[in-house]
Amino acid sequence: MSTIEQFRHDTRAWLEANCPLSMRTGMAEGDVVWGSQNPQFPCEDARLWFERMRDKRWFCPEWPVEYGGAGLSDEELAVLESEMRRIKCRPPQINLGIWMLGPVLLAFGSEEQKRDLLPPIARGEVRWCQGFSEPNAGSDLASLKMAARDAGDHFVVDGSKIWTSYGDKSDWMYALVRTDFSVPKHEGISLIVLDMRSPGVKPQPIDLISGKSAFCQVFFDGVKVPKSQLIGPLNGGWNLAKYLLQHERKAMSKFGEFSLPSHFDLLALMREYVPAPQSQSEYALQARATACAMNEQAYNLTVQRMGEEARAGDDIGGLMSIMKLVHTEQERDKFEVLLDAMAGHAFGWQCLAFSEQQLAITRAWLNSYALTISGGASEIQLNVIAKRVLGLPEAKKPAVKGAQS
Repeated sequence: MSTIEQFRHDTRAWLEANCPLSMRTGMAEGDVVWGSQNPQFPCEDARLWFERMRDKRWFCPEWPVEYGGAGLSDEELAVLESEMRRIKCRPPQINLGIWMLGPVLLAFGSEEQKRDLLPPIARGEVRWCQGFSEPNAGSDLASLKMAARDAGDHFVVDGSKIWTSYGDKSDWMYALVRTDFSVPKHEGISLIVLDMRSPGVKPQPIDLISGKSAFCQVFFDGVKVPKSQLIGPLNGGWNLAKYLLQHERKAMSKFGEFSLPSHFDLLALMREYVPAPQSQSEYALQARATACAMNEQAYNLTVQRMGEEARAGDDIGGLMSIMKLVHTEQERDKFEVLLDAMAGHAFGWQCLAFSEQQLAITRAWLNSYALTISGGASEIQLNVIAKRVLGLPEAKKPAVKGAQS
């Protein structure tokens, strides 16, 4: 037996013995475990699964051992992921520190920052949020104005961030700040990390139409941030942001992977709401559902291929934008089909006549539109794909009527 075959054998045996059966099913929203200083578990099996994967160092299996990972090779990581998909393992935790900040620290952080910040992330002990967008700097991210003023051994941060997911529940934030207002906007940005319990930090939740919201606006009033928490070079944050955003798009794509089973099985729900198609419209609806399911399967297979290409060292930056665009648009289409199938049960809202499942699907439909904006709006992704993947030139600005030649 080869080394990799032995690793597959051992991995399969360990997962079968250590992943509880209840952790091999679809997940409802309340089943998600977030890595944090005070993790909350929906049940004892979720706690066991979290602790076993943590102790195995498989939260970040490919990270170096000295930073809290298991030091798995690319080939071993592929085996682990395939074996987890095989038995439909739930992710033991969700952690933006692993998916997004971690790769940036590994690539650009100082040795001291890696040793201080990465091991707690790898143990699931810190909940991170992202401070990028601002009230007047969303799609045009480089227009951000939250200032970090040099005050000797620390920065003083003033301003606000918006659409900060779980800003009121997070322990730490990685944020883009303006450290030089005298240079072109892309050149005066820096990346810092900060403790959300620092004096002067105030998260304020934002209500959404779905009735539930993870979003916050976070205000910063004279917040002191040690200069040791500057990641990468001063005023060099834009390149780090672009690198991180590639991983953000990959992270958002993870919600369509086999490793995170969907709470809404499209075809099963179609059989529930349209058990025996009779009319032409019902057959057309069934065809739309089948097409959505086929697209989702194709997407999942492409995600696996993308992982193999990344492990081979290929540049997948453009592909990540494609995957983010495709996945969020597919999710919106899926819920459009479900609402059409539910007919009169589609818009129940805090009504006893509607089931929890029906209310959850309606909220998920509303949230699917938000996902086409968060992490880079679909229109922005199309621009990125046009420029970076297809190599198309910039569109010419229309001539101003009446302007002199």
